[in-house]
Amino acid sequence: MSHPAHRRPEYHKINKDLFVLTYGALVAQLCKDYEKDEDVNQYLDKMGYGIGTRLVEDFLARSCVGRCHSYSEIMDIIAQVAFKMYLGITPSVTCNNSSRNEFSLILDKNPLVEFVEELPAGRSSLCYCNLLCGIIRGALEMVHLAADVTFLQDRLKGDSVTEIGITFLKKRDEKKYRRKK
Repeated sequence: MSHPAHRRPEYHKINKDLFVLTYGALVAQLCKDYEKDEDVNQYLDKMGYGIGTRLVEDFLARSCVGRCHSYSEIMDIIAQVAFKMYLGITPSVTCNNSSRNEFSLILDKNPLVEFVEELPAGRSSLCYCNLLCGIIRGALEMVHLAADVTFLQDRLKGDSVTEIGITFLKKRDEKKYRRKK
């Protein structure tokens, strides 16, 4: 009898493939239910947000990451630990401004579009993977970090890479501690 650990990569691949195919069916159904791409995008973001708020607990328990002291540390953990853990990829991280609160995750490979050749006909404004933006935003909010998360580039729309932009909305050093009088 083989040890269960030997079957794990295979099991992980089956789970990922099932998720990707199910996600494709979900997006296809949403495109039937909603005429406007904006409504589908909003639905996917909201759904992702709900997943992110619940997923962060699992992530913190399984990853054993410590306290982060900068936005760039947080971005490295999102890219190198979270994406690796849940999607099996490691996006690269770039900082987009001197205030060091705007970042991009560059995905060379996007598992969610593994079986997708192009966007559905007439759906050019569809943000197919908007679930990811919601997940990131929801997870960050659960650790008290407000952020705007949007797709800046998308291979499904003809861009050379897939890029998710993350802008943290508050500076980390703006916390004000007041003494009680």
